[in-house]
Amino acid sequence: MLRKGLAIAVLFLLPAVASAQVRGPWEVEFNATGQNGNKFNGFIGGLGINVGYFFNDNIEVAVRQTVNYNDIGTYQFNGSTSVAGDFHFPLGDQNQFVPFVGANLGFIYGKPFRDTWEMAPEGGIKWFVGPDAFVFAMIQYQFFFRSGSEINNGFQNGQFVYSAGIGFRF
Repeated sequence: MLRKGLAIAVLFLLPAVASAQVRGPWEVEFNATGQNGNKFNGFIGGLGINVGYFFNDNIEVAVRQTVNYNDIGTYQFNGSTSVAGDFHFPLGDQNQFVPFVGANLGFIYGKPFRDTWEMAPEGGIKWFVGPDAFVFAMIQYQFFFRSGSEINNGFQNGQFVYSAGIGFRF
């Protein structure tokens, strides 16, 4: 009787196991970004590409590259390159909603910025619209520093960065 009960339980669990999403470890994202200072004075818009690798369903490390157009003062272009680490929380019956939190460290260059380091806490959500395709939104608060002693002042004079786009896991 016990064996029969276990066999029936296993049969009922098979659909749940079969419906779980198995996604590749690599990810690429294409996004549009918008930025404003902590006093919401001026605007910067840009385009970016992110390439990430998942060590498991939760932990991702990514490299990001952006190119931005700036209307603060004079019209100028700048860019940034950063490395990010994010922790993902898959939700939904097929893990189709994936909120995440993390941080990044990078370098900003071009006008009107002095070439400088940046750090940012970040968070967002990915919504899988297909087995491997998703749309996402993310917000981060970048602060700038040239040395470790400038981090506190940099945090007070940071900027918000908003990103939205599409991505693919493979």
